[in-house]
Amino acid sequence: MLKSKILLIVGFVWPEPKSSAAGKRMLQLIELFKEFGYKITFASTALNIDFSEDLSNIGVVTKSIQLNSSTFDEYIKVLNPDIVLFDRFMVEEQFGWRVTENCPKALKILDTEDLHFLRYARQNAVKENRDFILDDIFSDIAKREIASILRCDLSLMISEYEIELLQSKFKISKDILFYLPIFANKLDANPSYSDREDFIFIGNFLHEPNWDCVKYMSEIIWPILHAKLPKAKLLVYGAYASQKVLELHKPKQNFYIMGRAENAEKVMKKAKVVLAPIRFGAGIKGKLIEAMQCGTPSVTSSIGAEAINDNLNWNGFIRNNPDEFVDAAVSLYQEENSWLHCQKNGYEILEKRFNKLSYKTDFIDLVNSLAENIKQHRNENFIGSILQHHSVSSTKYMSKWIEEKNKNN
Repeated sequence: MLKSKILLIVGFVWPEPKSSAAGKRMLQLIELFKEFGYKITFASTALNIDFSEDLSNIGVVTKSIQLNSSTFDEYIKVLNPDIVLFDRFMVEEQFGWRVTENCPKALKILDTEDLHFLRYARQNAVKENRDFILDDIFSDIAKREIASILRCDLSLMISEYEIELLQSKFKISKDILFYLPIFANKLDANPSYSDREDFIFIGNFLHEPNWDCVKYMSEIIWPILHAKLPKAKLLVYGAYASQKVLELHKPKQNFYIMGRAENAEKVMKKAKVVLAPIRFGAGIKGKLIEAMQCGTPSVTSSIGAEAINDNLNWNGFIRNNPDEFVDAAVSLYQEENSWLHCQKNGYEILEKRFNKLSYKTDFIDLVNSLAENIKQHRNENFIGSILQHHSVSSTKYMSKWIEEKNKNN
């Protein structure tokens, strides 16, 4: 009987699929590896909170681990995984060198989620009230994130735009990048146009782009839209709403902060139009994919739509100017034929761009091929080997220093 292959996932947080697209993404990766027979352990330094998925229900072993501790070294030696998947580059910085030292043959995969340096560069431009330019991406965080990508054998990308950016601006080889988007399909029993009402926004408020988007809607978009459709409501849902978010609750203006959505699909299906004038971010926006699944058209920005529809028609409108954004939202809300046409566009995007069947076989074939030819693959990514060298392993020695310091306290 063949030995089952072992996958260790080192998570930045415990997955919360009801709170964030990142949580859904992680569960999809787990299910994908399970489908191909992997035994999976999920480890994290984070606290396992009430809204985290109970991974034991899907046959995943969980392990609480510590930062800056050699106990991880002992643990991974015994586990001896075939693959280690890092959830975001910050996790690889902390644990990648330990994996290299203790399980040198393990295939190292980085799930980028999005390019953090791109998101932060765009965020800084918004805060400085200026246009984003590509020169903004050449930052210290870019150096860290790209170093992490180079140290890994494969990095999973959810945005084709970001793959092109890495290749054109940083000369990253396509051989260590793989496009694997969020998987999504149309849901059953989506309500009709006449059975829906209200505008909606959904987003985890721990994610800065979501807070900025809601604040922007409150200050700029909604006053104009409310004047044109005074009876319409905007329902803002999102986990981890802080006091500054709650202070935007203005029932007299039909602007409602609703808090966490216990069932995101249910509230999304009730809504007529999603509003998402996102001003900065990276990756792809899970809320807009979910809107398509629920048959709910959306009005968003070019940042919001980035890397989702490719050359296909959007399931609504893409507008960056506030007045044009509002006009598009009004027409989509009031015109059933336009609404139905946009809904159909969304279904087409899901089928052609986010169908799991289009990606899963190529992905697992690549993983198996890399595992079988790991030495040659790493030789071809020699810069990655250089970055493993002790002379540039600052995170390693900082971690060791902290560990020794903790022993003396």
